[in-house]
Amino acid sequence: MQERWDHRADLAEQAVAERHAARLWGIPRTNLAVIAWPPTSRDKIFFRWHYWWQAHYIDCQVDAAQRRSTRLRLGQIRRTIRGMRLRNFGRLTANNYYDDKAWLALALERTENLRKYGTVRYRDALEENILDGIDPLTGVLPWRSNETFYNVPTNGPAAILAARTGRLDVARRLTDWVFETLINDDGLVLDGLRMRMHGPEQETAVHPYCQGVMIGACVEIARAMREEAGVGPDEVSPVGVEYITRAQGLVRAVARSMATRDNVIDWRTGGGDGGLFKGILARYLALAAVALPGEDRSTRETRRLAGQLVTASAGSVWMHRLEVDGLPVFPSDWTADAVLPQSGGLVGATIAGAVGSSDIAERDLSVQLSGWMLMEAAAQVAAAEDDARTR
Repeated sequence: MQERWDHRADLAEQAVAERHAARLWGIPRTNLAVIAWPPTSRDKIFFRWHYWWQAHYIDCQVDAAQRRSTRLRLGQIRRTIRGMRLRNFGRLTANNYYDDKAWLALALERTENLRKYGTVRYRDALEENILDGIDPLTGVLPWRSNETFYNVPTNGPAAILAARTGRLDVARRLTDWVFETLINDDGLVLDGLRMRMHGPEQETAVHPYCQGVMIGACVEIARAMREEAGVGPDEVSPVGVEYITRAQGLVRAVARSMATRDNVIDWRTGGGDGGLFKGILARYLALAAVALPGEDRSTRETRRLAGQLVTASAGSVWMHRLEVDGLPVFPSDWTADAVLPQSGGLVGATIAGAVGSSDIAERDLSVQLSGWMLMEAAAQVAAAEDDARTR
């Protein structure tokens, strides 16, 4: 099973590499992903490049390197980080959007943990820049500088980052705020909270990636708390149980509200920024499937359900893919056949800080990264299942 998903993840990686990867402005030792395929002339020269899409491009490359580290993969990650820094005119912190920076900081933290990679010089400064942005009045991060919108796609990845880098108090504060403020009647995480003149106002939209990052935050906080207390991942202990229970509830809510009866995630997200939403959810469902600590019945069932959501979705996406020159084109709708991208028509425009979908969503890099993310998540779950069977 693992070999099958490894192979599919390799093909997803190759598809993005062949269709999207390019030098930045012809500069040696650089790499970025072109935001559409087929690309427009402006996209070929990275007039538009979408900072946070590139962050997830790095994250996908890290996934591949974790499965099988090679000199080529490590080198491509270095070139992509260099490409991002140069395209951002020298400073990765030069971005008003804290969510963009949090996604990149997460990817860079994972990069540093790759065997034989070494230190990422810009990571510490980026992380400090993000945490310095926490609003002293609310105790959480705004979406962007000088903004009164506090959202989950910013605070979720920041909480994961804080938990992974030893700032457990920050991670817990950000996560507790979300669960105390932004859970709807279905047990799902809402998008955020706007501070209005008349008081706080919930942004009631529900997105898959909001569920994903809060599952991830709960898993990482529980792991960090247990490690701090000297409790092993398989030991019975009350340490971290609040966050384990929250993760369990979210995984069940996703299965109830965002997936088919066969556990295929079917929430409609389209292309543009939305193209990444389901892939991010799959990434953190895989984390829950392999790393949610505890050995009680409820935790085991949660890990199993999270794994099923990943592998069932990956199976559906693979079945509905197109193949062009032997490489996959993944669908934006994980329950329907992919549409062949074509030149012409609208390529997603940026409006009010968000990137809309292209006329054909499959044309967007975000959709293809989401498919790659899903294949990597399935490979991770399959590897853990194979390992469990051989113990």
